[in-house]
Amino acid sequence: MHCPICGGKATGKVGVDQYYCWDCCVEYRKNKEGVSIFEVGEDGSLVAFDPQNESLL
Repeated sequence: MHCPICGGKATGKVGVDQYYCWDCCVEYRKNKEGVSIFEVGEDGSLVAFDPQNESLL
């Protein structure tokens, strides 16, 4: 499984159809509509990915 953001292969499964990328630190889920991408907040919560946040790229 490659990360949809950075294309890296350092990903791991964290739940049912739920993955984490160790290269860019995002969590993503595969679903019928495609892929939902989330940033992991400081408190561990998931926040909808903001492509304007260049600190991830």
